[in-house]
Amino acid sequence: MTNNQPPSSFPIHLHFLDISYKLKIHQNNTTNGLIRTMFGRDTEPVIQERNILNGITGTVRPGELMAVLGPSGSGKSTLLNALAGRLSVTTGEVLANGRKLNKMVLKRTGFVTQDDVLYPHLTVRETLVFCALLRLPKSLSRREKTEVADSVISELGLSKCEDTIIGNTFIRGVSGGERKRVSIAHEMLVNPSLLILDEPTSGLDSTAAHRLVSTLGGLAHQKGKTVVTSVHQPSSRVFQMFDTVLVLSEGSCIYFGKGSDAMRYFESVDFRPSFPMNPADFLLDLANGVWQQDSTTEKERPNVKQLLISSYNDMLAQKVKDTCFDTTRVKNDKEAKKYRIKCDDIVNTWCNQFVVLIQRSLKERKHETFNPLRVFQVMAASLLAGFMWWHSDFRDIQDRLGLLFFFSIFWGVFPSFNAVFAFPQDRAVFTKERASGMYSLSSYFMARIVGDAPMELILPTMFLSITYWMCGLKPELGSFVLTLLVLLAYVLVSQGLGFAVGAIIMDAKRASTVVTVIMLAFVLTGGYYVHKVPSFMAWIKYVSSTFYSYRLLIRVQYGQGRNIWYLLGCFDQYGGKHGSCKFIEDDIEGQLSTSWCIGILLVMFFGYRLLAYLALRRIKA
Repeated sequence: MTNNQPPSSFPIHLHFLDISYKLKIHQNNTTNGLIRTMFGRDTEPVIQERNILNGITGTVRPGELMAVLGPSGSGKSTLLNALAGRLSVTTGEVLANGRKLNKMVLKRTGFVTQDDVLYPHLTVRETLVFCALLRLPKSLSRREKTEVADSVISELGLSKCEDTIIGNTFIRGVSGGERKRVSIAHEMLVNPSLLILDEPTSGLDSTAAHRLVSTLGGLAHQKGKTVVTSVHQPSSRVFQMFDTVLVLSEGSCIYFGKGSDAMRYFESVDFRPSFPMNPADFLLDLANGVWQQDSTTEKERPNVKQLLISSYNDMLAQKVKDTCFDTTRVKNDKEAKKYRIKCDDIVNTWCNQFVVLIQRSLKERKHETFNPLRVFQVMAASLLAGFMWWHSDFRDIQDRLGLLFFFSIFWGVFPSFNAVFAFPQDRAVFTKERASGMYSLSSYFMARIVGDAPMELILPTMFLSITYWMCGLKPELGSFVLTLLVLLAYVLVSQGLGFAVGAIIMDAKRASTVVTVIMLAFVLTGGYYVHKVPSFMAWIKYVSSTFYSYRLLIRVQYGQGRNIWYLLGCFDQYGGKHGSCKFIEDDIEGQLSTSWCIGILLVMFFGYRLLAYLALRRIKA
């Protein structure tokens, strides 16, 4: 490890006293649920409260590995979130070295979630290097931060797979055990004094689980860290490695103490297995209220859980509380103050966060943007349009307007539909990294917006470069460049609409439905299909980006003014206008000037992105 890294010699003695948490349950109403999702408002009445944790007390010392056991729904994850300072408990308090959790302690706390939230297209080394660049102190150089990442890779046995991508369900990458170690390495980069892991062995075979818990035990015993982990169903080998065990049943504690003393305690309260078995399996049976009294009969007694809770309250609860109240505070305030200064130094500058996030975004997004199917889709559409309008005549005004409106439809729907998935798909990674204090919301948002823009503009440029000349549009370089600029501006505005809808709703399915309906309304009122829009719907065209981009595309090709009427033969021999050319007056001349159309598109460009940013601010890290 580099000398400039935050010190590891700051032990954290963790105490949690009478932790209780109640969850408010709302009436299940689909319509109200959608409104609450879109606008972040609690529109449903609370019908009841459910007790998730009931007065949980315990303590973990530096150099100890504590396991939280219990069946699904017993409150393990809730307890770990409370210990990590990520959940406000209803009653009780969590103390570190006798003091309430503060910024100093939280910066030295590593939290590994149950799900491995990682970018699938980045390699193991890229994932950890980018994390190091964001989380390590700004006093370290880029080379030193990279060395820290390499050191953690070696320490957690990831060297053989450091150049393999993470992968996911659809992309082959590292194994489940390696992916879990990458998640742990994410937190180990800051050399945490307190490491909390939510079911790290979930989905691993017994050998991989044993290796992982051995690694955690080494971090606790050799490095002096305080390690707390929840485990769903450990093997007997894994169970023997736990220094302390806390067993939960329906949010209540039925045992807290040394793992080696657990079986003796339950025997003392007349709960013993009828044949030799894995202690962890026996404890989980009891937590589920199942007690096998003999070798042939398994009985489920409704009062087993209550008997165990009562026995714990009578025999162990007070001893555990007495131990917890005998807290050890930090004795050397000068040392704590010195450490606090170093912790504050961890925060990187906004510009550094922005640059690193841009680099990471470009590496990750290029696989999605230039997906072969997406490229094929765009190229097929460009060639199809090119052959359909092959060298169309300048005077075939209806055909030409149809082509220009096709541009508006395709490059309105395509980028908005793709952008709507951006923030919902990123939500898990975003909330996890924001909770770790890796970067600010503004730096993440700007990096995402700026990083996506150039990649999203390459495909429309390729599309127009093919279609424009095949269709025989105005054969001037200046006209081609102006058409391209209008199209790219329209793509960015449509992308902004997708960002805004996705950020507001934060549900990919619902957001894609909503953006499809919005774009349908924009297209129908864009000015090609219907010229006389009913008055009660006329307002839609003035908020439609399609309406303005379509007019700009027409003006690049045909200009604006009375001469176009003569050019297209729309005047009769007496100087009157043909009724069949009425659409030209509506579409080509219109009521808005070119500068107005450009100005409104600019307002939409910034407005949609501002809406997306404000919507993201609602999300709690």
